[in-house]
Amino acid sequence: MIKRFTDHSANERTYLAWVRTSIAIMAFGFLIEKFEIFMTYVGRSIGDEEHFQSALSAELVGLSLFLVGIIMIIASTMRFFMYNKAIDSDESIPYVVKNTNILLSVLVILMALFLFFYMGDQVLN
Repeated sequence: MIKRFTDHSANERTYLAWVRTSIAIMAFGFLIEKFEIFMTYVGRSIGDEEHFQSALSAELVGLSLFLVGIIMIIASTMRFFMYNKAIDSDESIPYVVKNTNILLSVLVILMALFLFFYMGDQVLN
């Protein structure tokens, strides 16, 4: 039996949850990018390119979401191995908020704020 199996499995579940979230964020960025390309194609096919122009902001949103997803996977992987090492350690290690936890939280908050303002701008225009 693996020593401290429940702690290791909880660490792994948390890691996989972050990876799933990162993949969903990257997929959302990909969707925004592809939808913008689709709208440009529709504009060309119906002859109304003025109303169906490709927006630089949509491309930036798509790419930035993809980048945020990649950063989240890297940070969550670092966090996973850091906690894995701490779980295996026989010494008593006090729980402190790690930089990776703060980084992951800040990335999610920044992404949510960015999308809030982006969607608000799209609705108002």
